[in-house]
Amino acid sequence: MSFAPVLHSEWLKVRTLRSLVVGLGAVVLVTAAFSALAALDDDGGGGGGADFDPLFTAFFGVNFGQIAAITFGAQAMSTEFQGGALRVSLTAVPRRGRWFAAKMTAVGAPALAVGLLTGCLSLTVGRAPLGDRASGMSWTEGLRAVVGCGIYLALMALFAAGLTALLRSGVTTLSILIPFLLLVSFVVGDMSGNVADLLPDRAGQVVLHETWDGLLGPWAGLAVTALWTSAVLLAGSWSVRRRDA
Repeated sequence: MSFAPVLHSEWLKVRTLRSLVVGLGAVVLVTAAFSALAALDDDGGGGGGADFDPLFTAFFGVNFGQIAAITFGAQAMSTEFQGGALRVSLTAVPRRGRWFAAKMTAVGAPALAVGLLTGCLSLTVGRAPLGDRASGMSWTEGLRAVVGCGIYLALMALFAAGLTALLRSGVTTLSILIPFLLLVSFVVGDMSGNVADLLPDRAGQVVLHETWDGLLGPWAGLAVTALWTSAVLLAGSWSVRRRDA
């Protein structure tokens, strides 16, 4: 079987499973809601002080929207380990590498599309309440952040999908990633200085900042996140190829 029908089959799974569609919608709604709240919060906005970053304030909701993105990625892959679904999939597509590539494409493509929509909406709802405080934010920076937001959320969804393929459990994946993103990354960042700039979430989110003083620039940061994701996808692919369905 060629790649196109395999991809079509995997896309149908994503499109017809209500939990996955809801998960993609949650990425948009959660990110936009928290971005708007951050912009409306005068104290959270920093009052326009020296450390105030209007661009990141407008995209602050990505900190929470990424949880919905990794949940989508983990769920999309974990459904294959329920009720013998993976065995059926691999019976239909014996070439496991081709199936895995189609699965990840079916996860990454809609995550990217939703991520770009999320970026546009976050910039709109996050910028408006800032008023004059956003006067220094150029539209070039806004466009960079919108594109970066889409790529970052897609990479995080793929990261979760690849880790789920390796661990064979969406619950285990989320039990690792959610605490890491919400707590461990910040603790490590405070204790390790610039080394934390190489963590997948912190590196990728540089693109959402107007200014940065760490090791990485916006696109270099996304490249580091992409390297993390590639490594996890390779591990997940190895697991699918070598372990029993």
